[in-house]
Amino acid sequence: MSGQDWLEKDFYKTLGVAKDADQTAIKKAYRKLARQYHPDQNPGDEKAETKFKEIGEAYAVLSDEEQRKQYDAIRAMGGGARFSAGGPGSAGFTDAFSSMFGGQGTSFNFSTSGSGVNIEDLFGMFGGAAGGFNAGGPQPNYGAGTRFGHTPPRPRKGADRIASTSITFRESLKGATLTMKVDGKKNTVRIPAGIKEGQKVRLRGKGMPGENGGQSGDLQVTIHVEPHPVFTRDGDNLRVRVPVTFAEAALGTKIDVPLIDGNTVTVKVPAGTQSGAVLRVRKRGVETAKHTGDLLIEIMVAVPDHLTKEQKDAVKALADSFDHQDVRATLMEKAKE
Repeated sequence: MSGQDWLEKDFYKTLGVAKDADQTAIKKAYRKLARQYHPDQNPGDEKAETKFKEIGEAYAVLSDEEQRKQYDAIRAMGGGARFSAGGPGSAGFTDAFSSMFGGQGTSFNFSTSGSGVNIEDLFGMFGGAAGGFNAGGPQPNYGAGTRFGHTPPRPRKGADRIASTSITFRESLKGATLTMKVDGKKNTVRIPAGIKEGQKVRLRGKGMPGENGGQSGDLQVTIHVEPHPVFTRDGDNLRVRVPVTFAEAALGTKIDVPLIDGNTVTVKVPAGTQSGAVLRVRKRGVETAKHTGDLLIEIMVAVPDHLTKEQKDAVKALADSFDHQDVRATLMEKAKE
């Protein structure tokens, strides 16, 4: 992505968040929009696919604190980032931001006259990326030990390229190998098993070319994990909500619970299990190189919303048999403490 792209694209507007939004708000907005515009939810809809890519691009920048600072600084300059020379004594700098952001064709001309822009001040915003430039242009540095007394320019590492991609929930657990195109070049990205939402994969030497013999920069790929309709991740554990009937919860039962690998596991639900209770199956969670998490089964008591007259009479008779027991008595007492 080029510096000019950052000037022209409002990532905050894309995600629908304020410019001072914190990371929690940014992540929440991204996940909501990603679900809405995901290609699986909008098959054949090119506009939705384009919107999904724009959302991922915006989140890749705003979710990274360092990139977000650079983006805000670039946007603060607005359209005034293009300067023109003011006559004699001016110095032109072409594609000044290209080496930093991977862009092409962005031209900057900085005047050295009275009201001209100091390029060292400008590039100082990004950690002194301007190097040996000053108001009068690059100046040779003469010293001892080199031919004609000239010290060769120091090697400079190329800037990193930035990209993002989305993978399925299952791919995030098992790992995957993807091919993605960045700035017209194909790259093979190997996703390690167990990767989490927002983590980055770095491809060494796949960034912008270095200067003066310096090594190339890297390609940083931010990974976004698509939500799963049944499973969620809790650290290295997997969570799944399983509905049971009132009778099953009250009397106890055995149920089959799905696993992420497509198999099932039989779990005993003890008599008297309350809605929201969590049962644990060991070693059926996320597998990593050092650890395997558990499967956490959250029991949800399903209440029927349509009852026949006979069923209603049966439920009322059951309720009467409890002698009007107040199940909220303890709650009321604790609320007074």
